[in-house]
Amino acid sequence: MRRIALIATAAALLAGCATRPVEAPKPETAAPARPKEISSDLMGASAGELIQAFGQPALQVREGPGLKLQFRGRACVLDAYLYAPQSGGAERVTYVDARTSTGVATDRDQCALSLARR
Repeated sequence: MRRIALIATAAALLAGCATRPVEAPKPETAAPARPKEISSDLMGASAGELIQAFGQPALQVREGPGLKLQFRGRACVLDAYLYAPQSGGAERVTYVDARTSTGVATDRDQCALSLARR
């Protein structure tokens, strides 16, 4: 008999919990727009896409049919080389080089990410 009373009491307590109104979730405010994500592979990017991602280049050099854009940060220097395809069209990145400020080669992806966070 004691068990039945205990079970009935527990059931009453649980029923009381279930009848409480549940608050509807508040609508979330829109998150601020994030800057364009940096692809780990910059190959094929246009000069405009690089500038949008990293800001104005520290150096811009026309080398024959190609264009070199250099982006500098505290952690590294990134050189992107752009050439127009043989079929014509806008210049696109065909090679990327990254190094520390002392000239030691460094990871291109990490360099690009560090430059994008400025």
